[in-house]
Amino acid sequence: MTTAARVAGVGTLVVVLAAGGYATADAYDVVPGIVTLAPPVADPLPFPTAPGAVEPTAVPRALGDLDAQVPLPAAGQVQALVDALAVDPRLGPSVGVTVVDQLTGEVLAAHAADAGLVPASTAKVLTGVAALTALDPDATLATRVVRVDEGTIAIVGGGDMMLAAGAGDPGSTLGRAGLADLAARTAAALALQGVTSVRLVVDDSLFTGPAVSPAWHPANVGEGFVAPVTALAVDVGRLREGEYAPRSADPSIQAAKIFAKRLAEAGVSVQGDPARVPSAGDGAELARVESAPVVDVVHYFLETSDNSITEVVSRLVALDAGLPPSFEGGTQAVLRQVATLGVDVTGARLADASGLGAGSSLSPALLAEIVRLTTDPAHPVLRDVAVGMPVAGLTGTLSDRYTKSDARGLVRAKTGSLPRVTSLAGTVLDAQRRQLVFAVMADQTPEGGQWAPRQAIDGFVAALAACGCR
Repeated sequence: MTTAARVAGVGTLVVVLAAGGYATADAYDVVPGIVTLAPPVADPLPFPTAPGAVEPTAVPRALGDLDAQVPLPAAGQVQALVDALAVDPRLGPSVGVTVVDQLTGEVLAAHAADAGLVPASTAKVLTGVAALTALDPDATLATRVVRVDEGTIAIVGGGDMMLAAGAGDPGSTLGRAGLADLAARTAAALALQGVTSVRLVVDDSLFTGPAVSPAWHPANVGEGFVAPVTALAVDVGRLREGEYAPRSADPSIQAAKIFAKRLAEAGVSVQGDPARVPSAGDGAELARVESAPVVDVVHYFLETSDNSITEVVSRLVALDAGLPPSFEGGTQAVLRQVATLGVDVTGARLADASGLGAGSSLSPALLAEIVRLTTDPAHPVLRDVAVGMPVAGLTGTLSDRYTKSDARGLVRAKTGSLPRVTSLAGTVLDAQRRQLVFAVMADQTPEGGQWAPRQAIDGFVAALAACGCR
């Protein structure tokens, strides 16, 4: 064999060996290639498809049904309690009472149950029921800042009269939204536009009509029982700390002045004093803050009996119904909405939505019917009205009543107090744990204040709670 042949043979052998080595390495996936000893890759699973729409399952209930086997209290014994209350001199000569079984609606006892009497703040139950059935309970109220022109911005009220003067508190209903937060967001938006100085106006045109009801006593605002009803306010218009602190005569302008201070602290100077300019809210939005949800606002006014916030909510119900967002429109909207639930409101009159003004008239039977509606499983959204009412001896306007009574914690009720008017409407568990609905109204109580008539009513309700009555 010639040298050339040997060289060619050796070269071929090298190539063959190299190819065989590469093939071996390829088979073991050491080098890239198409040969492999690994098991074949399984076919991919089909692309998942979304299931079609199905009927939703029932939402589990937080509370079970009341036990229908629990015996009803004897109507005669309950009537004896009602009769004694009706002639109690601490309540005066004009008294209406009704006691109803929550489960069946049976009237167990009554006295002048269909008489039209002054409800005072028990009227707030109607406003709460109207709000939670007409409005989205999760809706919030926005306080916005918009650009009016090159040098002017407007703070636009959306109905939140519980703004905080400083930072908002996300865990609170009163002060959930804060003007310091709104100012910081506004300043940041203006900084992007190179603006550091503005003129500030306020648009509170959401509500119409007078801000102070002609049905209110002229001293109510100064004494802190209510504020003029406007589309925005800080701390419900209070001029200083305290539940019954005097209120501003113009809560919207007061809020705008506080907002101007917060803007200055955030680096934006405000030229002059804020002025009211209607219909400025169509400009480009710079910033906003949001109130607590409507359901929390309803809880707030039921528990604290806040007159101003109740009037605000009635105006929201009126807006939803296409009625003027005023005292007259709010009361009409509340009664109409309650009527849509099957309640006969014939003869009912509301001078305002809060019960503060003179001229309202409701019957104990109507109040009891509405309270019972709030505990009806067929209307689960209204449960928030029932649980929003104060608890005897524990919360809200009942926190200082029933404190030494065995009925403490067993009564949920809305209070009502005006000069020579005392009322209470709610639910109570009797000694057998049967839930009873009651309404007590007295609108000619003797001079001397609330202590004596409240003692009479609380004693009656405590007797219902203690009643085995079999």
